[in-house]
Amino acid sequence: MRYLILGCGWVGEFVANLWLKEGHEVWASTTTAEKYHRLITDGIFAFEQNFDEPLTPAINLPKDFDYILVSVPATNKSTIEDLTKRFLRVSNFLSSLHYCKIIFLSSIGIYPDVSKEIDEDSFEEDELQSKLLLAEKSIGLFPNTHIYRLGGLFGQNRIFAKYFQQKECTTGGQPANFIHLEDVASLISEGFVKPLNYKIYNVVCPHHPLKQAVVEASAQKYGFELPTAFNNSDSFQKIVKSNRLQNDLNYTFKYESPLDF
Repeated sequence: MRYLILGCGWVGEFVANLWLKEGHEVWASTTTAEKYHRLITDGIFAFEQNFDEPLTPAINLPKDFDYILVSVPATNKSTIEDLTKRFLRVSNFLSSLHYCKIIFLSSIGIYPDVSKEIDEDSFEEDELQSKLLLAEKSIGLFPNTHIYRLGGLFGQNRIFAKYFQQKECTTGGQPANFIHLEDVASLISEGFVKPLNYKIYNVVCPHHPLKQAVVEASAQKYGFELPTAFNNSDSFQKIVKSNRLQNDLNYTFKYESPLDF
C-alpha cells in the first residue's frame, strides 16, 4: 500500500513508522527541516510543505495513493481568515491526487462544554467550534473522506500527571475524554482498510474516570509529583461517546480507560 500523511505531527510520525514496519510505502509532509531529516532517516519519503505558504509540490510526488491521512491542525490561535487560506491550500494539494480513502484528524474540542453525554449527532453545526468546523467541512468535501474527532491524546512521553507538577489542578472533577496513541494508530489503520458507514467519528476511550483519578494514577505509575492542590472549579460533566467507531470496526481498545495509560 502507498500512504500519504499531510501534516506529519506526533500521531502521523508514530503511525508512519508502523506502516513502514508492515512493508508499506509512506510519504509525509512536514514543516521543519529537522523533522524532514528524521523522517528520511526512518525510510519515509518526506517533503517540506507549510500550508500557510504557497504550495511547493514535492519533487517526484506520486499522483496515486491508496490512503491519505490529513493531520494539518486547525489551531485555535489562528484566525478564521488564516485557517481558510490554510485549508484551501490543503484542498488544492489534495485535488491533484487520486486515492481510495481520506481520514482527517479533528478534535472533540469542536463540542461545547456541557454536562451531558455526547455523540456525533448531539449538536447542530452552529453550536460547534467554528475553526474546527471550517477545517472539517473543507476536507469533508472530498469523496470517501471520514473525520476522526480525537479525544485528549496521551502515550509515550505524554503523561497526564506531568502537566500538573507544582501546579494546581482545577479540572480534576471533570470526566476524562482521552485516547491512547496506540489506539489512535490502530483505529486509523483499521479505518482505512475496513468499511466505514459514517462521515464523522469520535475517537475516545470507552471509560471516563474523573481527571483527578487519572492524574493520581499516572503520577504513581511514572513517578511524577502530585499537583499542589485539586480545586475542582471547572467541573462540567461532558462525556464523549465513541460507540459508533467501536461498533463499525468491531474494535477492542488496547487501553479502555485512561487509568491504564
